[in-house]
Amino acid sequence: MNIQDTLDKAIKDGLQEIYNVAIENVEFQATRKDFEGDITVVVFPFLRVIKGNPVEIGTKLGTYLTESVPEITKFNVVKGFLNLVLSDSYFLRNFKNIYQIENFGIIDAKPNEKSVMVEYSSPNTNKPLHLGHIRNNLLGYSVAEIIKASGKKVYKTQIINDRGIHICKSMLAWQKWGNSETPESTSKKGDKLVGDYYVKFDQEYKKEILDLVAKGFTEDEAKKQAPLLLEAQQMLQKWEAGDSDVVDLWKTMNQWVYDGFEQTYKDLGVDFDKNYYESNTYLLGKDIVSEGLEKGIFFKKEDGSVWIDLTDEGLDEKIVLRSDGTAVYMTQDIGTAIQRIKDYPDVGGLVYTVGNEQDYHFKVLFLILKKLGFDWAKNLYHLSYGMVDLPSGKMKSREGTVVDADDLLLDMTNTAREISEELGKLEGYTDGEKEILFKTIGLGALKYHILKVDPKKRILFDPKESIDFQGNTGPFIQYAYARIQSILRKADFNYDDLSIIPSNLDLEDKEKSVLKQLALFPEIVQQAANNYSPAVIANYTYDLVKEYNSFYQSIPILAADDDKKKMFRVQLSKKVAVVIKGAFGLLGIEVPERM
Repeated sequence: MNIQDTLDKAIKDGLQEIYNVAIENVEFQATRKDFEGDITVVVFPFLRVIKGNPVEIGTKLGTYLTESVPEITKFNVVKGFLNLVLSDSYFLRNFKNIYQIENFGIIDAKPNEKSVMVEYSSPNTNKPLHLGHIRNNLLGYSVAEIIKASGKKVYKTQIINDRGIHICKSMLAWQKWGNSETPESTSKKGDKLVGDYYVKFDQEYKKEILDLVAKGFTEDEAKKQAPLLLEAQQMLQKWEAGDSDVVDLWKTMNQWVYDGFEQTYKDLGVDFDKNYYESNTYLLGKDIVSEGLEKGIFFKKEDGSVWIDLTDEGLDEKIVLRSDGTAVYMTQDIGTAIQRIKDYPDVGGLVYTVGNEQDYHFKVLFLILKKLGFDWAKNLYHLSYGMVDLPSGKMKSREGTVVDADDLLLDMTNTAREISEELGKLEGYTDGEKEILFKTIGLGALKYHILKVDPKKRILFDPKESIDFQGNTGPFIQYAYARIQSILRKADFNYDDLSIIPSNLDLEDKEKSVLKQLALFPEIVQQAANNYSPAVIANYTYDLVKEYNSFYQSIPILAADDDKKKMFRVQLSKKVAVVIKGAFGLLGIEVPERM
């Protein structure tokens, strides 16, 4: 039984004995730093059944608890808050339990429980991944790892948007201006090569629009009548009809992009259990729409298009099939969701990591799937996140003004190199070790800077600001971990022997602060999983490091004048490092053994 359960029972027994009342719930919170105490009981809710002054009630209850609960040594009451001080022996006993748990805070998947599928990345095959994709990938991967750590089986997946007019634009531009060049002939990553032709299409398309406007067309007419767009539309029709030349080109160029994506994913440190392709799932979506039409869930308009009426639910009418029978995004997403449950029958819920500009889309999708009668539809969640902005402004793929993911990863490594060399802490490193360290620091800085922010918030990303060895940054936490590793290397004794630490060891306040923060980790993992928020993990880790650094700077560890205290402080340091590494692992961030 943990201390909160022990106190819960003791408080209920105490109020029964003192006031002859039964209390259903007891509210606890961490004691505020400006008051003495380790755990606080909120007295105000008791006033519903006990008439009296909250300070008086708290005082009587505090007296009862100090007499009946061995872990409570003293108390104080501030207004309606009863602050309880826990004994040093309680903290030591609790720490010994924590120390012996190898994966403290992380739970293995529970048998017979429904698993969760997390979708992220989901790129288009007409351009390379960019900064927006980085936030998406980091969020999705981290949420998957956190849910897994909370005790659920998780599948990581993506839907690759490999069909549509935007894909044909890149293909057509390559046909016209590519001179048969390939990733091999240009020494360029395939996704970048294809992305260049997407930009080329837009440039030439705009020229045609200007020419048509000069000939008397309105701008809207020119956009619709530009020869390049008409050719791209014809190419899409040929693709859907299975034209062999178009399909072969589509397969070739898409493979270039897949190879490029794979390299970026590897560099970013994310992976997937299963890839889905829109070119496959949109067909299943069309079949489901046909079935729904027969059941009266959908309706057909005069032009032959198929819709669903969601006005009774506060939404609007939504198209699910065009008049020419072609699919829309909603069609594909309906098909993909159903296919995933067919492929993984143990999946009880899906998490979609998609930007907040698609909030309405997912409200409609989830509602349609419920109306189609799928019981699992109630467990769908849209992990909606804000965009990533740069000091230079908004990114636009068509204009080629995006921040390329590969370029950003390289830039982060180079920035880490510059700052590390300025600090001059690289003695004894080989060139190879330095490069690994720079990448670890740079990538850690990027990931932490993005993941420490609540997903719903928009981010203004400044690469140099993220690589700072002070403050709430990845390198600050990585440095704390490396510092602890240095302590452990210098400890010339077996510091894992818990029996040497006596239960009556006197603890310093700063030691207790670290112990309290350390003990929160399992609760933090569950909280982060329930809220789909890596920010909960990131900011907890920062708070843990702050507490540890305060302890480190104030209290001697290896220089302690008492061997038992030295042993305990090294053990405490080691466990803090273990939790830092575990927490950062959930964020997809590596920690260096030395810095």
